[in-house]
Amino acid sequence: MKRKIINIDEEKCNGCGLCIPACHEGALQVIDGKIRLISDLFCDGLGACIGFCPEDAITIEEREAEPYDEIRVMETIVPKGRNTILAHLEHLRDHNEQEYLSQAINYIKVNNIDMGEERLFPPIVAEPVVVRAANHPVETSSPCGCPGSLPKDFRIEPQVGATVAPEQILSAASELRQWPVQLHLLNPMASYFKGANVILTADCVAFAMGDFHQKFLKGRSLAIACPKLDSNKESYISKLTAMISEAKVNSLSVIIMEVPCCGGLVQMARMARDAAGSKMPIKTTVISIKGEILEEEMI
Repeated sequence: MKRKIINIDEEKCNGCGLCIPACHEGALQVIDGKIRLISDLFCDGLGACIGFCPEDAITIEEREAEPYDEIRVMETIVPKGRNTILAHLEHLRDHNEQEYLSQAINYIKVNNIDMGEERLFPPIVAEPVVVRAANHPVETSSPCGCPGSLPKDFRIEPQVGATVAPEQILSAASELRQWPVQLHLLNPMASYFKGANVILTADCVAFAMGDFHQKFLKGRSLAIACPKLDSNKESYISKLTAMISEAKVNSLSVIIMEVPCCGGLVQMARMARDAAGSKMPIKTTVISIKGEILEEEMI
């Protein structure tokens, strides 16, 4: 499957090893004087190591890679001790990787791993989260990678104690359940896609429809794309294929504008379904440039 994973530029890498402690998953080692990614299985693609490289030799790329395996990671981490385990759990929690976090905690419990007298992992000391609406926390950026592409799952409740001032409550609350939303930036295996009802919509749809959030977005996960202007559409097909075959999405709806170029989005969804070997029906909806529903059908 295609997914985000680190890439190491060997010409820039000086083998200093400063990035290794930041990778609690154990994916990095110094071999022959260079940092090496020893296994795709151990790299979560979240880029915690990037900020520790003084040579800017580590980047995130999207390529064919084995799926990340949390159990294999825990088998590697546990011998390193309690502090490493806690750092890994906090890393998963910071990125809202709830499924992997649950797997890790379950591994600790099943294997009776002694974590001491404290709680399984202590609360992280951070600046308070400001809440604009009950389902829309404004979060600070992550130290690892681009803050604009940091995954956020808005279904998760805001932290205890967060308050909302009356003037902060929006008159029409957003129904957005996650961030990011642009298909190039999305991880198809993110928690908010697994078993979800997903809508794939052209960029212009939400601007044309005044009630897009209530009509289509409520209760669904979102991916947006422009079949005319976006590049690397093969990546789009690969990600949609992974959503169908790996994340096992419950349903896929494609919403496009009435303009001819939008039809490419439907075609990509068809190709992804075929590549996944699925017979899942895809609902298509065509929106007029005035925001009216012109046509709906199952394909």
